[in-house]
Amino acid sequence: MKIRKSEIIVLCIVFLSFCISVYIYPQLPARVASHWDAQGQVNGYMPKFWGTFLMPVIALVLWVIFLVIPHIDPKKENIEKFRKYFDRFIVALFLFLLYLHGLTLYWNTGHSFHIIVYLTPAFAILFYIIGVLVSHAEMNWTIGIRTPWTLSSETVWKKTHTLTGKLFRASGVITLAGVLFPDFAIWFLLISVLASAVASTVYSYFAYRKEHVAD
Repeated sequence: MKIRKSEIIVLCIVFLSFCISVYIYPQLPARVASHWDAQGQVNGYMPKFWGTFLMPVIALVLWVIFLVIPHIDPKKENIEKFRKYFDRFIVALFLFLLYLHGLTLYWNTGHSFHIIVYLTPAFAILFYIIGVLVSHAEMNWTIGIRTPWTLSSETVWKKTHTLTGKLFRASGVITLAGVLFPDFAIWFLLISVLASAVASTVYSYFAYRKEHVAD
């Protein structure tokens, strides 16, 4: 099986996350902050070990999953058609996880900041990249808006994902506006993304219905 450049890059990112965890571990308290509310206040803690190493472990598991997906999808040949966009998304996702992990560890070494505001630009970039990915996605069973209607029609798939790509890129821009309004940053993020997902799903139904009536 050919090893792709993106797979090596992601493995290096995962390895770096473990190295950072090992280095910072002695400096952390017995219980570390692991969850924040919409206002950026801590409302959840974990034991030191899991608070330090859970994210790298999750990243490692995800790396394995993303290695397997392109080879087990029933329409894996279609994934290869937009593989470069898929690979870019995967690298971006793991960089996002590394950034999140770094922020969490930095907070737990005694630094206080509005973590939601710091995460907002990263989410915005990730959503924009997702928009680019889905706009190029060919029909498959793993990536994109996989409704009964998109999976039943190539035309509906393409129409839906063209729209979804635009909506998620717009969500990225809207999410970024949260930097200017810290108290509402989480709502810019959640509402824009949920609205994009719901709108795409509903659109796929009506696009299929229109095509079916036309036939």
